[in-house]
Amino acid sequence: MRTIKLVVQYDGTEFVGWQRQGRGVSIQGLIEEALGRIDGAPVALHGAGRTDAGAHALGQVASARVATTMEDGTMVRALNAHLPDAIRIVEVCTMPDGFHARFSATGKAYEYRIWNDRVVPPFLRLYAWHVTGALDLGSMREAARAIVGEHDFAGFRGAGAVNHTTVRRITAAGWRPADDRLLVFEIEGAGFLRYMVRSLVGMLVEIGRGQRPASDMAQRLAFPDRSAAGRTAPARGLFLVKVTY
Repeated sequence: MRTIKLVVQYDGTEFVGWQRQGRGVSIQGLIEEALGRIDGAPVALHGAGRTDAGAHALGQVASARVATTMEDGTMVRALNAHLPDAIRIVEVCTMPDGFHARFSATGKAYEYRIWNDRVVPPFLRLYAWHVTGALDLGSMREAARAIVGEHDFAGFRGAGAVNHTTVRRITAAGWRPADDRLLVFEIEGAGFLRYMVRSLVGMLVEIGRGQRPASDMAQRLAFPDRSAAGRTAPARGLFLVKVTY
């Protein structure tokens, strides 16, 4: 047996999310099936993070224990032959036995993409949140600066989520205008709560629309209250960009 690390890209539009569930098609489930065909026995796959239904990944990482002696590069081709085009394995490498995609990770980076114009191009509609009306990028950047550091993000997690602690350390957060209509929110940290990035973006957009002041972000982090944090941005604009080890 050996431990392998997989780097995965996927378009999450048609899936119930990364995690295998009781119903619906998951990315984890499809890759496990492909690994099982190669290994000749069921294989358990562990992801670095659980992306939501409709969210995407440019650099998801997963790990598994396999018995096959197939070379890493050959396994990339074999796995992709068994997977739909919306899921691609871009790298497989053999790791020390103690490696675990989730527990060995030291950080993650996400992007959230917004198309800010009257009309969204049809080929971007599944990969960005379409927000009409002018946005004050200066206020959104000011609010994003308050996110950096160690805070209690209980006010920005999904309803009903259970966590040992809701304190997370964010090392970078800010807006990058890709052009005059595509805005990209970039955030990096050691860990994230469920819906946390999408909830932060939802509030940042409210700030950009002038519906609340930029100072509200620091206020909500100092005094967590989910009902006061605003809406959750749709999943289609969210991308897991990379996982660090």
